[in-house]
Amino acid sequence: MSLVRLNIKGISYSQTQSGAYALVLSEVNGTRTLPIVIGAFEAQSIAIALEKEIKPPRPLTHDLFKTFADRFHIIIKQVIIHKLVDGVFYSSLICERDKIEEIIDTRTSDAIALATRFDAPIFTYENILDKAGIYLKMKDTLTIDEDPLSIENLIDEPIPEGKETSFSKETLKQLNEKLNIAIQQEDYELAAKIRDEINKRTL
Repeated sequence: MSLVRLNIKGISYSQTQSGAYALVLSEVNGTRTLPIVIGAFEAQSIAIALEKEIKPPRPLTHDLFKTFADRFHIIIKQVIIHKLVDGVFYSSLICERDKIEEIIDTRTSDAIALATRFDAPIFTYENILDKAGIYLKMKDTLTIDEDPLSIENLIDEPIPEGKETSFSKETLKQLNEKLNIAIQQEDYELAAKIRDEINKRTL
């Protein structure tokens, strides 16, 4: 069976499962997309790995795995989404150490979070993409072309009523203070909003 390479297209709030997110992978040389339901923690971890400007004050679980692997000279060569059973995707990490290759079973969400940290390519089999791949309508497509590293674009969760945030009355000094607090509290979505407001004023 032939392998098809995938890219991360975006992450959106799941409309079918409360508290979950839909990770959308897109076919590199095609128009099909592969949506995969993942948890909030994994969604945040993937978004942070793609967001280069915001660093968590403490390493997340996937960051710890990357540090551990680097220390012991283990690399992840690629991720393969190799099976789909009852709507659940199964994946493998193809790892290498001292030129010895190992295959490790993993949850797909963890595999993608690690792939982003190792710059490892993501693949699936043609038959899985045929079975589960869909063609998204333009209005439903989650693109990250305008700002590919924006957590706001990666996690498109509706803002609860009364939770809208405006920074128009804040000074740059206040914004920078709030940015530091948001990062310390690991509120990365708020940090991204504050960062974007700072960037608008300093351009």
